[in-house]
Amino acid sequence: EIRKLVEAGIPLFGICLGHQMLALALGARTEKMEQGHHGANHPVKDLTTGKVEIVSMNHGFTVSRESLPEGVEETHISLFDGTNAGIALTGRPVFSVQHHPEASPGPTDSLYLFQRFADLMEAARA
Repeated sequence: EIRKLVEAGIPLFGICLGHQMLALALGARTEKMEQGHHGANHPVKDLTTGKVEIVSMNHGFTVSRESLPEGVEETHISLFDGTNAGIALTGRPVFSVQHHPEASPGPTDSLYLFQRFADLMEAARA
């Protein structure tokens, strides 16, 4: 179903498990982490802006960056262990993050993601 939505050009924003499901639908793999990420105060770097944000996470698997297919770019990384924390599909209104931007531990560090998604939805409507 996720692939159908991507192919239809519908804007998508995956959060946490949604990030992993999107990655799998796009052809990437997930891997069990030796030690998962749980709780608040996790530093994540947005590779598109260079900004570091403080986020909440709750997961035991990570998207394997080595498995990202062509056209899928890594957008965020965990500064604790360097694991993938975000992806975007080039040329499509589709992106995801491993953390929980709605938890607001920063407290406003990740709110730009919701604006980014709202802008993609607005552009799709136009």
